Amino acid sequence: MTNEVKTIQNPIIRGFNPDPDIIRVGDDFYIVNSTFEWFPGYQIHHSKDLQNWRLVSRPLDKVSMLDLKGIPDSGGVWAPGISYNHTTALFYLPYTNVRTFDGPWKDTPNFLTTSTSMKGPWSEPMYLNSSGFDGDFFHDDDGTSWFINMIVDHRKGKFFGGIVIQQFCHEQHKLIGEPKNIFEGTDLGGTEGPHIYKRNGFYYLLTAEGGTEYGHAMTICRSRDLLGPYELHPDNPIITSRNNPEARIQKTGHGGFIELQDGQWYTTFLCARPLTQRGRCITGRETGLEQIEWRDDWPYLAYDGKVAREFIPAPNLPEHKFDQNGYSTSVYTEFNGEELDFNFQSLRIPMTSDWINQTDRAGFLRLYGRESLSSTFEQSLIARRVQAHHITAETCVEFSPNHFQQMAGLVCYYNTYHYHYIHITGSECGEKKIINVLSCDKLTTGMQSEPVEVTGADRLYLKVHFNGAELQFYYATTKDKWLKIGSTLDGSELSDDYVRDSDSYYRPAFTGAFVGICCQDFTGQKTPADFAYFSYNEI
Repeated sequence: MTNEVKTIQNPIIRGFNPDPDIIRVGDDFYIVNSTFEWFPGYQIHHSKDLQNWRLVSRPLDKVSMLDLKGIPDSGGVWAPGISYNHTTALFYLPYTNVRTFDGPWKDTPNFLTTSTSMKGPWSEPMYLNSSGFDGDFFHDDDGTSWFINMIVDHRKGKFFGGIVIQQFCHEQHKLIGEPKNIFEGTDLGGTEGPHIYKRNGFYYLLTAEGGTEYGHAMTICRSRDLLGPYELHPDNPIITSRNNPEARIQKTGHGGFIELQDGQWYTTFLCARPLTQRGRCITGRETGLEQIEWRDDWPYLAYDGKVAREFIPAPNLPEHKFDQNGYSTSVYTEFNGEELDFNFQSLRIPMTSDWINQTDRAGFLRLYGRESLSSTFEQSLIARRVQAHHITAETCVEFSPNHFQQMAGLVCYYNTYHYHYIHITGSECGEKKIINVLSCDKLTTGMQSEPVEVTGADRLYLKVHFNGAELQFYYATTKDKWLKIGSTLDGSELSDDYVRDSDSYYRPAFTGAFVGICCQDFTGQKTPADFAYFSYNEI
């Protein structure tokens, strides 16, 4: 009789959870992921076995910490670094708020927040620098702390200027001394996402290279001196799928290392699951896990290869499942309590009672109509990640528009220029209530169905069936009596790959597909929509 080998399936954190950095404190593991324009900033997941994860915090939860209003699509909070300083007994979480991206200039102020617990509260931000992004802290054995980040170089279109390091003064709460460029990168280019580790007298500098697409990779170098010079790994990159288009797990790179209690090592990494070979990824960039082994004081994947596997051996840790806030493939949310489902986020602004609450009408979530789905300022929208290739989502809404400039409904959203939206609206003078489907594709907006009049129906049900690239909307005036509306739409447009796939159009695209509810009122009357529930199911 043989013992069954326990495995972990990649990705471990699914659906738009990119740029993972990992930390272990005692028996607790934490992963922090980018959130870009979604508020609150960053997602922190907790695990005790590297297999079961639950979302425990979004630390940048105040405007004083993170002001995203007006931030462009895929700007905002980029790749995190997380560390624990045993000298100060504090978690260190630096972050970048990317305010501009187009053209040669990249405005990238970096801040630091600290906490005694990964669940917070987190301190008000301390300004660090603005020279680049993807910052992290390294705390050395002598008690000193150092801040590292990639540096933006606008000259000759270079952009990626290498990795710089600078000492942090704990008393003054600021960087001191001069920054030093310790690594200019390899021939892969696009050097970013730096993290430093110390083992057996060596300092190891881990970086992401090759761009966060199908050429993505993880490279490493080492030095006996923190400030270098650094020598390259003899077989860089150590993780990549750039030469393996048939691999199930793609875009691998940008991650962190972690040592377990028994001396085993693992690495997290960014990854993606395309719908077709090297195709579009509606679940965005996700978080994967692999085993690391050391040979001659160099890290390698713990099998003969560089391509991350879909299934890996689990570590020798007791399985630890979570009762609440763990990952669920089926969520039914009734809006009858004070707390909103933790899966929801808003765009750029906090959820405040003046535009979203569950108190103005008992048993409903009320959204007061504000700006359009193309606004980067004040939308009334909440949404959750699409975490599988085949899902359904539905809601029930009561909405009484008196003008065609008032809308509310169910949206499948990528960014301000890419979304599919089934909505209820009014006619010119408000005498009719109408359901229609609207799509936005690279600045072009148009209706995708013939309008359906539902005048007299107080309560309406809206649903989407999202299966790979096929997206179909439904409506009902009686629950579960679903009727199709419009033709099948291209859901794969809600992906990084589609948004960037144009010679004549470019926007940064680093997120993933969301599904949620929203309300607009272009008249300024703030007409409300009341939602009774929201359900999300993976098939």
